[in-house]
This record gives sequence, structure tokens and C-alpha cells, in this order.
Amino acid sequence: MKKILLLSDTHGCIDESILKYVRQADEVWHAGDIGDVIVTDTIKKLKPIKAVYGNIDDNKVRLDFPEELFFDCEGMKVYMIHIGGYPGKYKAHVKKQIVEKKPDIYICGHSHILKVQYDQINRVLHLNPGAAGISGFHHVRTMLRFEIDKGKISNLEIIEWSKSKKTEL
Repeated sequence: MKKILLLSDTHGCIDESILKYVRQADEVWHAGDIGDVIVTDTIKKLKPIKAVYGNIDDNKVRLDFPEELFFDCEGMKVYMIHIGGYPGKYKAHVKKQIVEKKPDIYICGHSHILKVQYDQINRVLHLNPGAAGISGFHHVRTMLRFEIDKGKISNLEIIEWSKSKKTEL
């Protein structure tokens, strides 16, 4: 069993309100718009991280992380990309990857809107953790955490807190 913390759109923000959940996870997944390698470097000191770069990420971030990522976790196939759309509105490339590779979980960020939706047609769980950073139009900072064990996801939880506060490290 693995406890996963899923976040996106930090835009360079890493603070104690994120790190307290990082410490509780076995692994952290970041769905892009990292913003600064200080975010991922800080997380790496505490837990293993899987991440993709987003549209605002510079060459430093892009050297460390790919545009899209496919991996297995506890019997589930995972596909992560920053900009990909959602069920019924996938980008063409993403739709092709989902149809061909048949992931169990499809993760994207970019919208700053938290979304958990099961795609009945493609039989894939879509997760978008919203935005954990303080930059952007969102009013609430959000992340997701869950457990994966023997090919099943459980204990899915939304974490949300005020955007107006950035807590010190």
C-alpha cells in the first residue's frame, strides 16, 4: 500500500501548509506548473516525487521532469500530463494515449480547478488536484491524497485551505 499526495500548480510556492501533508505521504506526485525547482528539491528531501513539467516551467524544471509520465503504482497504471483536458474534452494526443495505453488513473493539472471524475467510456479515473500555490485565479488552495493498494484506490480526500495564507517553512 502507498499513501499518495497529489498536487499541481504550485507556481513556485512551497510552504508548511503543503509540507505537513508531504510528510504524511509515502510518495508525492506533482502534475506540473512547478514554478521553481525549489519546490521539487524541497519535496525530494522528504519523500520520493514523480512529476511532469507544465506550461510555465522553465528549462531547469524541464531538465528534471518530462512532459508526460506513465508509471505503475501498486497494480494501477498511471498517466500524468499537465495540460490534457478531462473526460469528453480530452486533447487529441491525450485521448490517443488513453485509448492505446489504457491507464487506470489519468492525472492532469493546469485548470486550477479540482476535479475527480470517472470516465465510463474509457474506464479511467480522472484526477485534477486543482492548485496548491498562491498564484492564479483560484480562491482556495487544493490537493488530493489517497491510498493505492492491490490495484484499488481508496481513502480519497480533498485538502483545501485559504489562498490568502502562505505559511512559513
